Amino acid sequence: MSNAHRVRLLLTSDLHYRLPTFDWLAGVAGQFDAVAVAGDLLNVASPVPVDCQIVVVDAYLDRIAATTTLLVASGNHDLDGPGEHGEQVAAWLRRPRPGTAITDGQSADVDGVRFTVCPWWDGPLTRDEVDRQLRAAAPPAGQPWIWLYHAPPAGTPLCRDGHRSFPDHELATWIEEMQPHLVLCGHIHQAPWAEGGSWHATLGRTSVFNAGNLHSRVPPHIIVDTREASAEWNGLDDWQSVTLTGLRAPEPSA
Repeated sequence: MSNAHRVRLLLTSDLHYRLPTFDWLAGVAGQFDAVAVAGDLLNVASPVPVDCQIVVVDAYLDRIAATTTLLVASGNHDLDGPGEHGEQVAAWLRRPRPGTAITDGQSADVDGVRFTVCPWWDGPLTRDEVDRQLRAAAPPAGQPWIWLYHAPPAGTPLCRDGHRSFPDHELATWIEEMQPHLVLCGHIHQAPWAEGGSWHATLGRTSVFNAGNLHSRVPPHIIVDTREASAEWNGLDDWQSVTLTGLRAPEPSA
């Protein structure tokens, strides 16, 4: 991979309206080329109405997008009403934003790396929208391609919470067909610590990540470096790293 394809990215998810966590994220965002939040910024179980949560979280997103590239995918907690087809959407994440924010339904290139941010889909019509989005966003051969998608794909330990599995079969099918380099997920909070679970997996050539969720000011997070082809997971009391073989530059020929 050439030096042009260099992005140092912080991944987290499932912040669930924990304002101290948003404070932490806004404070460290400028240390990275991009910050990715893979869904569930809001908390439908909170006594704070969703409309009020959106106002507060929007302000945090604007702060982060003013300091670095921000990528935000919606999760199941982020839906705020029916879209044009009657299926639930996170309309607040689809409106235009200031700064360098890339949100639901959008794709953009950051330092030679293509990012595609997929919304949470609520039924067959919004699922088909995601299918069309992914097909339209495919980059030229050789360009790194990274997806944000809230739920982990079927066939990986990222779906396990220690008791059962919550697989997303559609995502697994899209990965098998289109083979992005990385997919950044969340949703299953316990996966990195659960028996049979993990924070990382591979499907074919695609590396898939889920940092997990703990009720803490500093959330579990993953630092991805596309030039170094590495990912480091900080699970607060746990730390691990992996090499991203799919992003390794080919060895020079003799």
